[in-house]
Amino acid sequence: MPRSCLVLFLVIRQDRVMKSPTVQLLVMALAAALEVAGDALIRAGLRGKGWLLVVVGFVVLGSYGIAINQLPLDFSKLLGAYVGFFALVSVSCGWLLFNESIPATTWVGLGVVITGSLIMQFGSMR
Repeated sequence: MPRSCLVLFLVIRQDRVMKSPTVQLLVMALAAALEVAGDALIRAGLRGKGWLLVVVGFVVLGSYGIAINQLPLDFSKLLGAYVGFFALVSVSCGWLLFNESIPATTWVGLGVVITGSLIMQFGSMR
């Protein structure tokens, strides 16, 4: 990454923009998309599409960690809230992109995960 991009990245990170709930939701959605995409690329590579996809997937998967950790939230609350996004994006991608038949129990479980994420995020407002 060029030095100027790194400096800009650090300036944006420190800005109060990252404290906006809307921005935080967008960053979590982006991170979930990166994590699911990286996982899907690795899976495709391991299932015969070539090791290049595994390497690209590894880079994309690592990018999720950089994205999600830009948010100025406590680590436990951050990942607790993020898990709901990840679960929603994962199940949705399986259903919409991979044409998987999602059983009702998975949808119920997804609801439980999202409910748990909301409790972790908003349960003890300071």
